[in-house]
Amino acid sequence: MGMEREPAGADEKPRRSDVTRAAILEAARDRFAVDGYDRATIRAVARDARIDPSMVMRYYGSKEGLFAAASAIDLGLPSLADTPREEAGARLVRHFLHRWEDDGTLNALVRVGVTHPAGADRIYTVFREQLTPLVAAVCPDPAEAPTRAALVVSQVLGMALNRYVLKLPPAVEMGHDEIVAWLAPTVQRYLTAAGPRVG
Repeated sequence: MGMEREPAGADEKPRRSDVTRAAILEAARDRFAVDGYDRATIRAVARDARIDPSMVMRYYGSKEGLFAAASAIDLGLPSLADTPREEAGARLVRHFLHRWEDDGTLNALVRVGVTHPAGADRIYTVFREQLTPLVAAVCPDPAEAPTRAALVVSQVLGMALNRYVLKLPPAVEMGHDEIVAWLAPTVQRYLTAAGPRVG
């Protein structure tokens, strides 16, 4: 079966660009997750998507552009406004567990993040932009939200790295309830406890 090329005829249904983009992004996420940023290539992504490499370049311009598009993700963070304050940490940890297991994009992002600056920067941007406002809404001092969000990320990304990327047996073998029981008190403290006195 040959590589697909997008038809140029004016009477074609407006199909294809959305379908082609979706195929490219799915292939790119899988390829970045397996190979990392440096080893993943436009040619390999195109092969996986069963299209010509020129189509990948047409839509995304470069590997950097493709990675940015493939790693664009809405964390779907829950509003904590209707959550009892003392349950915010548990709700957030449970949310992230479900997201890691339901969305391969997050796993790809972590894999690339530990091996390449582009991935690390993307992780930082996603979490900073989406998690910091949520933390600001529940923490005692909104000015501390960036620091508190970074501390929350240290917990959820640390678990994700151990459970889904490195696949360390103790982390893999724990059920959701056990993980929540261990992590939630620490995340809760980062969210709502008074900040430490330094100096």
